[in-house]
Amino acid sequence: MSSDTSPPLPGGVERRAHGRGTRELDHGAAPIPDDVLARQAALGDKTAFSQLVSRHGAALYRYVSRLLHDTHDAQDCVQEVMLSAWRNIASFRGSSSVRTWLLVMGRHEAQKIARQRQPHFPQSGSRPAIDFDDVVADMRNRHSGPEGDTLEAELLAALDASLSLLPERQRSVWVLREIEHLSYTEIATVVGTTPTAVRGLLQRARTAIATSMEEWR
Repeated sequence: MSSDTSPPLPGGVERRAHGRGTRELDHGAAPIPDDVLARQAALGDKTAFSQLVSRHGAALYRYVSRLLHDTHDAQDCVQEVMLSAWRNIASFRGSSSVRTWLLVMGRHEAQKIARQRQPHFPQSGSRPAIDFDDVVADMRNRHSGPEGDTLEAELLAALDASLSLLPERQRSVWVLREIEHLSYTEIATVVGTTPTAVRGLLQRARTAIATSMEEWR
């Protein structure tokens, strides 16, 4: 498969990624397993790859948007990951799920974008120097609108702010577990650690978020 052939991303990955659930192209038929679609895509089947995008684009977008905190950066990240996945789908061997494979690429691409935006991007495990009140104010501005003054919107802003304060690995683990409901083994694959370490990172993330949210209240 030629690496300069673009994958089918009608309407833009970013718009597809905002949706929820799986949309099968063959309505009424039983869902085709991811590994089968991956093999078909490796042979140049754009329809098969489009189904993988439909299934996993939303999770990928939700994940990288929590890492990057910028809509345009998150959209660019998803677009780049999907292009890379199309070019390299033949290298997928099924040692992990397609979703995990995409999330690994998403994390690496998000880190790359973050370093480009912030030359002194903190190393994994470090805590960024950032003021909680400033982040809350920024998040509230992003949620401004008719519903922006509601308690729900403010709580969401506070949660986003709390996540912003976490070291990247803790943030990744929290999002992948609490939002995407990945197993500890899958999360370990994405962040490059062990399931035991994932449990520790998750506990620290939960504690930090609970503390930050209590301070916000």
